[in-house]
Amino acid sequence: MNAPEWNRFAHWPRWPARLALALLLAMLALAALTPMRSGEGVHTSVLDGKTIAAGEKTRDDDLALYDRVIERLRRGENYYEAVAIEHRASRYPLQPGFAVRLPTLAWIEAQLPPPAKVNEGGKVEALIALLLVAAVLIVWWRRLGEDPGAEHLRIWAMVLLFLGVQIGTTGYFFVLHELWAGSLIALSMGLYRPEKDKWIGAWIAAAAALAIREHALPFVLLLGAFALWHRRWRELAAWALLVALFLAGMAWHLHVVAGLVRPDDAMGPSWMTLRGLSGWMSMVVLSSNLRLLPAVIAGPLMVLMVFGWTGWRTRIGTFATLLFLGYGLAFMIAGRADNWYWGMTIQATMWVGLAFVPMALAGLVRAAFPSASSAASAGTA
Repeated sequence: MNAPEWNRFAHWPRWPARLALALLLAMLALAALTPMRSGEGVHTSVLDGKTIAAGEKTRDDDLALYDRVIERLRRGENYYEAVAIEHRASRYPLQPGFAVRLPTLAWIEAQLPPPAKVNEGGKVEALIALLLVAAVLIVWWRRLGEDPGAEHLRIWAMVLLFLGVQIGTTGYFFVLHELWAGSLIALSMGLYRPEKDKWIGAWIAAAAALAIREHALPFVLLLGAFALWHRRWRELAAWALLVALFLAGMAWHLHVVAGLVRPDDAMGPSWMTLRGLSGWMSMVVLSSNLRLLPAVIAGPLMVLMVFGWTGWRTRIGTFATLLFLGYGLAFMIAGRADNWYWGMTIQATMWVGLAFVPMALAGLVRAAFPSASSAASAGTA
């Protein structure tokens, strides 16, 4: 029986399939043995470090800084003046300018009622987070019901997606820019259906993510690259416009921050750390619900998430594969141990890949060992 077209690996030649299978096994072994590091050290699971449950740990330094900035904005202070004061008080650098977050999220948070407790989000924030997560689940339910090969896996995929986006409802993290940008990216991916000329909603969600955190820029650039590859010129112009608006806004942001810098302000350490596989795994695992598992299990599961996406031969499967591998490469090159939360930018939809692992693995094994597969099929006939 011929494998369906959307089963990518089932159509590979024998030796490339065998090499891919060997690479997968090697990556799983490496992932199980690679340590994950946050700013607190090496963890076998995140529970060995600071437990994130409210009331069980002191506030993370970065989050506490954002708390204080938001509180100053509620009192009517200027964002950039407040940031400069708090950065210096906490001995955080003001240079390079990228060390200072874009003001969008702080401005929004300052307009909302403050939370009852510092380690929890406010009620309005919680409602917004729940609505955003619900929107992500709804658009992906529809998308998975229409894309080939996903309809019979839809319920399982939605359970996995929920495990990914659920982190977006954790009140402790509401001041993290990556948290909101990640949920918006998941929403944008679910809305992106250019083959049906449906991409405006994805554009709006991606624009919101980019306005909150510049780490969404690779996602936007990849969407633009896909539009260029398929010669959708109107869509390409829209993504180019978004990038141009972002660059203009970022240039203004950096200009304002540069005007606040004093000669005695310290220069921040480099983000180019070359942490390799440990960097990629640490970013994704420690910023997701994988953090609740032992590292020896969480690491291989992260690898399988990406593998599942690679085996699904659809436009969204190809897009997600390039997206996650691209961010993975970036996390291997850049990001310090205390930047573990960067992974929230893309971890939510990675979980869906686990739903496609059985299909992808079966196709790869069948392509790698066609004689054995044929014999097994004949034996059951």
